[in-house]
Amino acid sequence: MSTAPTPDWLLENGHVLITGATGFFGQALLERLLADHPTTRVTVLIRGRGATSAASRLAGLTRKPVFSALRKRIGTPGIEELLRTRVSVLDGDLTSPHLRLPDDLTAVLHCAGSVSFDPPIDEAFRINVTGVVNLYDAVSRLPVQPHVVHVSTAYVNGGRFGLVPEAPLEHDVDWRAELAAANAARDEVERESRRPEVLARLLSEGRAADGKAGPTWAAAAAERSRLELVDKRLVEAGRQRAKSLGWTDVYTFTKALAERVAEEYARTKGMRISVFRPTIVQSALHHPFPGWFESYKMLDPIILAYGRGILPFPPGVPDAPVDVIPIDFVVNAMLAVTANPVAPGETAYFHAGSGFRNPLSARDMDEHLRDYFGRHPMPDKDKGHITVPSFRFVGTGKLDGLLRHGERLVSAAERTVMRLPSSPRTRGWMTKVHTEKTRVEQLRKLSDLYSVYSAVETIYTDDRTLALHRSMPPEHAERFGFDTSVIDWTHYIREVHCPAITALQRQAGNRRPRAAGPKPLVPGEGIAAVFDLEGTIVKSNVIETYLWARLVDRERAQWPGELISLAGAMVGYAKTDRRSRSDFIREFMRRYAGASEAAMRRLVDERMGEALLLRAMPEAVRRIRAHRAAGHRTILITGTASLFLTPLAPLFDEIQASRLHVGADGVISGYLDTPPLVGEARAAWLRRYAGQHGLDLSRSYAYGDSYSDRPLLELVGNPTPVNPDPRLYRHAKKQHWHIEQWGANTHGALETLVETVNRVPGGVR
Repeated sequence: MSTAPTPDWLLENGHVLITGATGFFGQALLERLLADHPTTRVTVLIRGRGATSAASRLAGLTRKPVFSALRKRIGTPGIEELLRTRVSVLDGDLTSPHLRLPDDLTAVLHCAGSVSFDPPIDEAFRINVTGVVNLYDAVSRLPVQPHVVHVSTAYVNGGRFGLVPEAPLEHDVDWRAELAAANAARDEVERESRRPEVLARLLSEGRAADGKAGPTWAAAAAERSRLELVDKRLVEAGRQRAKSLGWTDVYTFTKALAERVAEEYARTKGMRISVFRPTIVQSALHHPFPGWFESYKMLDPIILAYGRGILPFPPGVPDAPVDVIPIDFVVNAMLAVTANPVAPGETAYFHAGSGFRNPLSARDMDEHLRDYFGRHPMPDKDKGHITVPSFRFVGTGKLDGLLRHGERLVSAAERTVMRLPSSPRTRGWMTKVHTEKTRVEQLRKLSDLYSVYSAVETIYTDDRTLALHRSMPPEHAERFGFDTSVIDWTHYIREVHCPAITALQRQAGNRRPRAAGPKPLVPGEGIAAVFDLEGTIVKSNVIETYLWARLVDRERAQWPGELISLAGAMVGYAKTDRRSRSDFIREFMRRYAGASEAAMRRLVDERMGEALLLRAMPEAVRRIRAHRAAGHRTILITGTASLFLTPLAPLFDEIQASRLHVGADGVISGYLDTPPLVGEARAAWLRRYAGQHGLDLSRSYAYGDSYSDRPLLELVGNPTPVNPDPRLYRHAKKQHWHIEQWGANTHGALETLVETVNRVPGGVR
């Protein structure tokens, strides 16, 4: 096994601990040490995840693209040999206060930490502050103090303008007091969220949102809202506390306090700590290969939003610096810092960025992006390619005003559409509203997260870091150097970075399931295909069924009276239906009181059966037959009275419907024999039925048109909303379910009724 030559001044015969080895920095460091430093041993701190052990996670890292060049050079057996002979795995994480580290460590590269800008305050402190305390406690107990490279960020300097030196931060914030307050915050917010008046409000909102699906779903919606409220308030607590002390967000706030922890351990425990502050770290320029990156980083969502044509107003100002540095420059600088330890009890500071020596402005970035996406436009589904907008730098304040106006318009449009009855036109409007809402939400997220960074007019000097670069032997400067003044931004952005992130985006788009058509049915036994009736199989509802039952059997002269009576009750029925679907069915079935069951069955056999079949949507019938041909058990669940469903019996193995109570005299009482199967009751029935008949619900199918069908749809592995109402349509879009549109050419209810009457011999009795 051969490796590249190693500079003898760098980490020779050392033992390095890497925290955060599965992250962006950690992967790049591990690869570089294994590829170019053959006498260096490495220990990685990795936590097992579920059934995957820490050692298995490490082995998985070596199969990632970051190791592709090394794998090509020495082969998979060579990498396995490197892991066996040079890498040790320490199973654990920094949340544990009882870490035990190898006694012979010469360096600790602390890369672990939360990189989210807006986590809940307790989570940010637990990872970025408590994690540092736990690690440095363990380091301080070692017999010989290793050199610790503490990875921070240049943005710990907050919103300061002008030149910022490589020096300690100037503030007097007590990190212990802030940590204690952050740890107590969740308990305080949890108590607040459980106040009776808060729970009452959330439950009321849950009933309004999910009441039609059933009381359990309404309660679950209320609890989800409570948990979201807790997280939202903890996020806001972190954001506001950080801003009140001069930092941009809780991420930079906690990273700044972590530096105070490091300084205290150096001063009181005699540790040797170098604080390393990179700026915006992006894809590699050279190593391991041009364009390598692990996942989308800080600038990438903005670049992709611009390429997709949804970012006409970039955050920030045109002359603000965009301080970018490739990951391979960062790794080279980190290893140079590691190889030059400070004296015991001291703390040194190093910046890694480009803004001081090779500035790139927001206006420059705009020109690079416009050129790249002009030559390489993003695909626009089946509409060709996206034409990118011209950036208009409107400033943070005006951008926020534009976003608020857009959010108000989208919310008003969504509220309006949600009140409309289900129809193809309504679903078309919902699609447009959903698309615009997604765009506005993306813009808001980008603005909230990045506008404070893009407005920072700060230049981070890097004299100490550059001095390390210049101390390298000349023969190693090209391969291991990190002087950012040599970066050609035109080449890097247009030819390296943008092609890398857009290639990954296109690959993800190609892998994403397309919604052009349903998945092919999987044949086999033990699979159910469950259908709702009204709006799913037939283009009607219980009200139209009632009209057929009452009007088909009467002279046309009697129709107006029945229609007027029904119209007068419709407002009440609608109000009941909004509150509870089962109450609506019970209330409406009272209209059948006094009818003869035998007469109703004759009516179905002689006249209504044909009307029901005429109203059946051809696509629904074809799908039911396809399921039967595939060996699936077909099931119909509906609130319609069972006595009307005889014509559909040949299509189904099982029919569950409302059963009208019939007295001893054969007269319908207007009550039901059992509660109607609606909402979560359908899911409960199907769960029991599947257990009795050996059905695998994870492979089964369900079809429904109403939001009240959500429990049933979510119970199976293959949910399909059919002609969904606005609320189900919105939920299906969020869940990326395939949506079917059936029955575009079927007749309306009255047209079908008249046609049926005219086709019956003898006309109306």
